[in-house]
Amino acid sequence: MKRASLLLFLGFFSALVLASCAGGGSGDEAAGVAAAYLNALVGKNGEQLSALSCADWEAQAVMELDSFQAVSTQLKDVNCALTSKEEGKSIVTCSGSIIASYNGEDMEIDLSQRPFVLVKQGGEWQVCGYR
Repeated sequence: MKRASLLLFLGFFSALVLASCAGGGSGDEAAGVAAAYLNALVGKNGEQLSALSCADWEAQAVMELDSFQAVSTQLKDVNCALTSKEEGKSIVTCSGSIIASYNGEDMEIDLSQRPFVLVKQGGEWQVCGYR
């Protein structure tokens, strides 16, 4: 049963990683927003997560947060950096991982496999999905 619940969680989380949207950003600021997004996600801070998300991504961010509600989460060795700028959006890749624990089982989610797409809305850099 534990294994089935963990696999269900993994499937849902993987589906979210495939989502993306457009935007634009800048180096250190964009990387800082991606890191803050991850901190809000593992800290289960929905208000901050929404504030760090673009309007088009906010509902997906909340669903992503919901997928972590039944597990204990922590960040491990996270470092985010601007990877590229293209067509009005910035791509930020983070190294490190999210450790999700459920019923004594740990799952490590490699953050380098989910580059963030960032845009600037209302003068603030915001996460707008994954590439």
